[in-house]
Parts: sequence; C-alpha cells; structure tokens
Amino acid sequence: MILVIDIGTSSIRAAAVDAGPGVIVDVVQAAFPPATPAPGLVEFDPSELASTLLSCAREVVSRHGAPESVAITAQRASTVVWHRATGEPVATGLGWQDLRTIGDCLAARAEHGIDIAPNQTATKAAHLISSSGVSPDEVLIGTIDAWAAWTLSAGSAHVTDHTNAAVTGLYSLTGDGWDEAACRIFGLDPESLPSILDSCGELALAEAIPGSPPIRAIVGDQQASMIGQSCVRPGIAKITFGTGGMLDMVVGGDAPAEARRAANGCFPIVGWAERGVLEWGLEAVMLAAGSNVDWLRDDLGLIATSAESHDLASGCEDSAGVVFVPAPLGLGTPSWDYGARGTLLGLTRGSERTHVVRAVLEGVANRGADLVEAAEADSGIRITSLRVDGGMSRNPTFLQALADTTGRPVEVSPQVEATTLGAARLAAVAGGVWPTVRDLDGEWQPIEVIESRPSSLRDRWSDAIERSREWIPGLSALDF
Repeated sequence: MILVIDIGTSSIRAAAVDAGPGVIVDVVQAAFPPATPAPGLVEFDPSELASTLLSCAREVVSRHGAPESVAITAQRASTVVWHRATGEPVATGLGWQDLRTIGDCLAARAEHGIDIAPNQTATKAAHLISSSGVSPDEVLIGTIDAWAAWTLSAGSAHVTDHTNAAVTGLYSLTGDGWDEAACRIFGLDPESLPSILDSCGELALAEAIPGSPPIRAIVGDQQASMIGQSCVRPGIAKITFGTGGMLDMVVGGDAPAEARRAANGCFPIVGWAERGVLEWGLEAVMLAAGSNVDWLRDDLGLIATSAESHDLASGCEDSAGVVFVPAPLGLGTPSWDYGARGTLLGLTRGSERTHVVRAVLEGVANRGADLVEAAEADSGIRITSLRVDGGMSRNPTFLQALADTTGRPVEVSPQVEATTLGAARLAAVAGGVWPTVRDLDGEWQPIEVIESRPSSLRDRWSDAIERSREWIPGLSALDF
C-alpha cells in the first residue's frame, strides 16, 4: 500500500493506493475550505491543516496497516511560514489565490525588473515575515507540500521538489536550487527555504505515521494529475476541468531561457524530477471551468445538481445561437485579461434555459480548445492525445463539445481526480515497480474515448471573446 496525502484548495484527502493496477483502495477526506475575510484575501490555518492531514492519514493506516511508502501532492504556491525553533506558524497561511500582494508584485517589476505574480510564493512569504515582525533567519518557509512533509516527518525534514519549487518565483531555472538574487529582492533568507529534491526517491521518513514509512514522492497537484494520466512524453496533454482548468504537457528538452509566460500565454513548468534530471513541460490556464456550472446551480437556480447540466443540455440539438464566454474571474491563457468578464450573447425571446445551460458547457469547451491551440503554438508540438479528468470529465455533453471544438479525440480518465494516482505511481517508481517515470506511458486505460465531429462551435468564438474583454479596464491593465 502507498499512503497518498492529497491537499487540495478546499479539502484534504488521505488514500490507500495499490499503484500497480491503479486502484484507490480507500479514501478518508475532510473538508478544509480556505477563509476569505475580504475580497481578494484567501487564507488558512496551517496548524489545523497539519492536524487534519495527520488525522486522515492515521485513519487510513488504522484500516489498512503501515504503508510501504508515502506520497505527497498538493496545491502549489500556497505559503506557510513557521518558527524554526518551535515549528509553530508565525501567522495564517496564504492561499495561492490570495491577491493581497499585488502591489508588491508591481513594485518588484518597477524597482527590480523582476516579473512575479501574486499567486506565486515569493511575495506571500515576504508579506508573512514582515507583517509578523519576525527575523528572516528565525523562520522556515514552505509551500503546502513542504509543510506537509515537515508535519509527516515530525519536524525532521524541510524538503520540497522541483515541481513545487519552480512555481514560487524564487527558483533558479538551472535546476541547481534557489535563486539567491530573487531571495535578496524579497528579503528572504535562502537558508529558510526547503531543500529541493527529486519528485521521487528516498526523500524523508514519515516519523509521525506508524512504522515511519519513507516519503518517496512529492509533486505539485497538476503534475501529479499529468502523471496519473500517463502524459509522460511530448504530444500528450491533459486538462483537469475542476473549479478552473489546467492543461499540462511534457515538452522535453533544455530548461527555458526565462520563467515568464510565452507569447501565447503558457508557462514553463517542471513536469517531474527523477535521478537529478528535470523533465520540462508547459501549462495553460483557464481561470473558471466547473465554477460556471456551480453558478448555474447555486446562483441562477437553472439546475438543481451539476449532473443536471448534461440532462438539460442534451435535450436540445444546439444552443440556438446563444454563446457564453466563461470569464467570471477574467481570461487566462492565451490573453491573460483579468478585467474580462463572463458574457452571454445571442439571446432572443426564444432562448430557453436549456439553451443557456448548453451554451455554458460549450463555452468551457471552447476555452479548452483555446488552451490546446495556445499550448501547440508555444511548444511547437502537435497535441495528438487529449486526456481529461476533474468533475466535468463526467459530463457527456461537455465532453462531446470538447472533442468537437478541439477537433481531436478526448480520452476520459478512469479516476475523476488523477492527482492521487499520479503521486502514488511516482512513489511506486521510487520503490522499483517501474524503472522510470517514462515507463508509465503504457499504463493509460481511458474509460471512454469521444471522437470529434464536424462542428460550427468555433465559428464566432473569437468575436465572443473580444466582446468579453476589458470590461474592467483597470484590471485589464494588470499584467503579471
């Protein structure tokens, strides 16, 4: 058994996984939503997170016995700062969506010419230290995976991996460690940051778990999902359609020249690190995916359950000309317009709720096609296989629209959330089940493949996108 700790934005899961056949045997899950005390602020209690993950982990172990190894996968860039001497957090943790350091990001660009986004770790850590009044050399700094490793190791290991380190804004693209110049700009002590290790290997001991099993995998959530869907060679991409949407793919080759996003809005990422070798990839981002279905259900009341979106949408052949741009939080890849807003076009007196619901599903599919086109343009690699997980991967109407808008088959993950399986398989590679991560290529077994059909869904999409843009000019002017 492999014990996987999977820390998402709103819940914590501990799972018992038989990684060979890809079977999640048991899951203990606890809700852990972040607090939002004011618009743009997203925070959490690190001590409560630690106690919750230990409780979930120990419950799984009590049911299934001591695990062979432990794997950690987590939301990336969320930040915790804690006292080096006591292990106690200095303040609340800051979630990756927290925007309180926008001004610090703009100042870093103006004063130092460094591009940093508010969702990255650098300005979050600097803010937590300065606002707490502690000295930078008195604390330890970590993303959620590092805090989880510290917790599971009973404070004996301060470690992270390259997939998480690379999204902090403090990482050296040479893969050698932390960028000391960036640390100086933000007033951070590099000695406070965790050691950067491979994504799989003998990384630490989980001394807080019965049997003190080895921690053999640490990986960011989107990279774990990519590996869980066997996207381990160039030309195969996955999109996770959860609250938002993330396309990730391996591109191979050397490290990128710079960490900033490319011409078509994709970011370089480390796909995984194995035996000292980094596999590079890219990521394209949709800021809102499944949250648009939540809007139909919770705010408009057009559907009673998320599943009903398929039931209603499948009741009409098309949207009768209604087009929806899913941009309640702005547009991510490729345009990165934070001032864009959700737009519903083409309404007539004959428009019915079925048409609106279908238009919402088709709008998310069109944004998925935007991500595919951007990833191909920025990588120069044709995406031959599109694999999907996340809650919307169980919506047949949406999946067909995605196949139609992208013009290629859509392969559906057997796991709704592939992160847990991906982390487990990394640990299994470290344990010798597979020789290398690349050998996971043959483990993909989709539960369904949806073939694309001729479609007019893309015909007026660019016009619709333009109409949604720059609705809030001040936000549209922000560029990170």
